[in-house]
Amino acid sequence: MSASRRRHREVHLGSRSNWLRAAVLGANDGILSTASLVLGVAGAGGSSAAVLTAGIAGMVAGALSMAAGEYVSVSSQRDTEEADLRLERRELAADPAGELRELAGIYRARGLPADLAQEVAAALTAHGALEAHSRDELGLEQSRRARPLQAAGSSAAAFSAGAILPLGAAALASGSIREGAVVVVTLLALALLGATGARLGGAPPLLATGRVLLWGSLAMAITYAIGVATGGVV
Repeated sequence: MSASRRRHREVHLGSRSNWLRAAVLGANDGILSTASLVLGVAGAGGSSAAVLTAGIAGMVAGALSMAAGEYVSVSSQRDTEEADLRLERRELAADPAGELRELAGIYRARGLPADLAQEVAAALTAHGALEAHSRDELGLEQSRRARPLQAAGSSAAAFSAGAILPLGAAALASGSIREGAVVVVTLLALALLGATGARLGGAPPLLATGRVLLWGSLAMAITYAIGVATGGVV
């Protein structure tokens, strides 16, 4: 295969950043927070009904909380982007020649000769001045713009999907093996999530997997210990 054909097949990963971040964060929280909650209640001596009720309540509340948090956070980012674009529109209307010089200066700073930089700036301005300035001056590429609804939906769906795994383990296992089943299922799910997220994001899978396993194990151990201590006191 020629080099030119390989270049045409390149798939860049930056456009995945918005939904991938929300989905990985949501799934990780769903798995880990639900597992920790279930283990904490079980460690305190809660009945099967109490463990499952706590897990279901945690899943629903967590999914709604993640959706709301992502929507508010990403909406704030979107508002900032829109404010920058409104300012840029006003500047383009008030001083188009000055904005053209500014755009040409950006291209000169990136290594283009002065005449070519001016020519490129003029061509891109004619094609779409606001688009050129938003991309090259403000760094706001369309594929990476903040999307609040997408982030909220991805996060809530991923949280729910993740929470189902430890919750299912708690429901299917009984008695003395419940806690062990929840821990095993949770660690397997976290390992799979870490490897999948790394693959989708183009990161080293071993590092990502080890990271989520380390923090996941620590969170479950602390929560279970608190549950045991609380159950003993109460």
